[in-house]
Amino acid sequence: MVKLKEDTRKSIAELTLMDDIFMNKVFENDIGRTALLLRIILKNDKIKVIKATTQQKLKNLLGHDLQLDILAQNENGTLFNVEIQNQSSGAAARRARYHLSLLDSLSLPKGKTYKQLPDNYVVFITQNDVLKGGLPLYHINRKIEENDKAFADGSHIIYVNNKIKDDTPLGRLMHDFTCKNPDDMYYTELAEKARYFKETEKGLTNMGDVFEKFAAKRAKEAAKEAAEATAKENKIEFAKGLLADGMSIEFTVRHSKLSEAEVRELAAKLSA
Repeated sequence: MVKLKEDTRKSIAELTLMDDIFMNKVFENDIGRTALLLRIILKNDKIKVIKATTQQKLKNLLGHDLQLDILAQNENGTLFNVEIQNQSSGAAARRARYHLSLLDSLSLPKGKTYKQLPDNYVVFITQNDVLKGGLPLYHINRKIEENDKAFADGSHIIYVNNKIKDDTPLGRLMHDFTCKNPDDMYYTELAEKARYFKETEKGLTNMGDVFEKFAAKRAKEAAKEAAEATAKENKIEFAKGLLADGMSIEFTVRHSKLSEAEVRELAAKLSA
């Protein structure tokens, strides 16, 4: 057995496909397993994936960049972005819209006509039932409100509810996405890859390196967040002192570095 820290080995054993770092390794550059995922979700056995990457960064020179969990392409140029979301806030409707807009920006090279823009898909696999309809799958496509007819612009947003693990191809897939033990998985393709990263020397070494880098990054982010929280609390206490001494809102904003809204809220609480 590879020499990993005991806590790292235990942490890897606990990982599932609903964890970004594990899902990214299982589907990394894996055309076959990515095709399996898309065929089940889209109920289309004819999908042929020709390219699949994980952690693909999409640059936006005029705005917010994106780092995608899975980005795949089929033989017709259609792009599929699959995202794992364990927090409901990460699967907001406007985020899905933004992801789709950047996919579209990649799909129409100069010199091509709008008719050549392919259908593109954004798929959110969510830990919770974000849209709260009790459904396993939600397809969001545009329509004309006045006559309820489809507005066939080729944009597709899909939410997959991981809470439902019934005896269907999709339900079994969602079951596999929350399995810690590869032996409990339905789909042998996913079980084999999960077993490689959890049980083989080479796979464990690879996964261990990724996990420890991720843990170090999260520790650094947590330390930064804690420092920022402490600094903010110090500003608040300083502002309270200024207000208690009779200083004006404007003076307190200028010297505490809090926003005017924050200072006014503090002032209201002090005078209550």
